[in-house]
Amino acid sequence: MDRNEFMRRLRDEGFEQFVTVEREPNGALDEHTHPFEAEALVIAGEILIESGGVTQTVRAGETFHLAAGQPHSERYGPEGVSYLVGRK
Repeated sequence: MDRNEFMRRLRDEGFEQFVTVEREPNGALDEHTHPFEAEALVIAGEILIESGGVTQTVRAGETFHLAAGQPHSERYGPEGVSYLVGRK
């Protein structure tokens, strides 16, 4: 999926805020939550999202979704990660 298609789809679903996030190689964030729903498109690198005992690896061109308040942790691949996230 390309960036424009992703943003168009999310706008149709009510997402209004878009942010590009960059994370360092081999970095991590311990378990946390967000007060917003998030849908993200990985632009480069990879991110591992762990939530509810399940780990999902998301690479460039793939998307992931987190519900508002969903506890999760993050780990970033050896190249780090860059992703475009829509929030609502």
